[in-house]
Amino acid sequence: MKTVLAKTIVTNSKNYFWFGTKYNMNIYRGCSHGCIYCDSRSDCYHVENFDEVRAKEDSLRIIRDDLRRKKVKGVIGTGAMSDPYNPIEKEELLTRHALELINAYGFGVALATKSDLVTRDIDIFKEIKQYSPVLVKMTITTVDDELCKIIEPNVCVSSRRFAALKQLSDAGIDTCILLMPNLPWITDSDENIIELVRRAHECGVKYIYSGFGVTLRMNQRDYYYEKLDKYFPGLKEKYQRKYRDNYSCAIPNVKTKYKMFVNECNKYGIIIDMKKIIYDYQLSYKKYNYQYLMNLNQFDRLCYKIRLYGSLY
Repeated sequence: MKTVLAKTIVTNSKNYFWFGTKYNMNIYRGCSHGCIYCDSRSDCYHVENFDEVRAKEDSLRIIRDDLRRKKVKGVIGTGAMSDPYNPIEKEELLTRHALELINAYGFGVALATKSDLVTRDIDIFKEIKQYSPVLVKMTITTVDDELCKIIEPNVCVSSRRFAALKQLSDAGIDTCILLMPNLPWITDSDENIIELVRRAHECGVKYIYSGFGVTLRMNQRDYYYEKLDKYFPGLKEKYQRKYRDNYSCAIPNVKTKYKMFVNECNKYGIIIDMKKIIYDYQLSYKKYNYQYLMNLNQFDRLCYKIRLYGSLY
């Protein structure tokens, strides 16, 4: 296993709005999934040899020390730049041991993955969930396994991801589907969107968060267009005519498609608004901490507020 140096791994999040995460954690660098649309391939992230997965050297010690120094508890997000359940993880167990540390130090976790290996760690998720929020997000862009093999070639197919979500939901873990990106003229059909929502409901998924389009920028755009030429001849030219050099490329008829998506989710009681998702999966822990606070005497309550202000998730 190749490694890269790191001074710190658990860092302050700059965007609490993204699933209410207070901290970010990426144990690995690079990704082997080979998804044709991946934004993390963009030049702005400065990830050399992006398709090669490397672990951060001495990561567990660094994570332990980072957590020890955090005075305020909160939810730790992971999976934004590199899948925490990449093929290396099966043998190295770095994500599993990091979750054990998160549990030991009393933090919550909101992770994103495309791998059904995540079900291996249900036991730890259940331990963390006793005291802190847990949210497992699974990216699913298409219900068609054959199409999935083309646009996401080196990861388990969508049907296996749905099965993993059901297993997690049945175990009492809050689950979310990331329906993003939504690729114009590839995954944006009414049939795909409606069927994805229906299957999410069958698997006990509580939340779906979607971006109805794809982002394209330097390096990533070139890679994506190269794959379009290979697998969808003629589609690149269609993109170039409609989107030119735009970064954000919304699917055609986006307002109509989104309204249909909202109606389908409402039918099954699936939450799609980010603020409501955060409130829902973190609510019980706010209540828990509030009740604990109310049971303290005035002096101890003041000390608690000073020590943990802002930690009520």
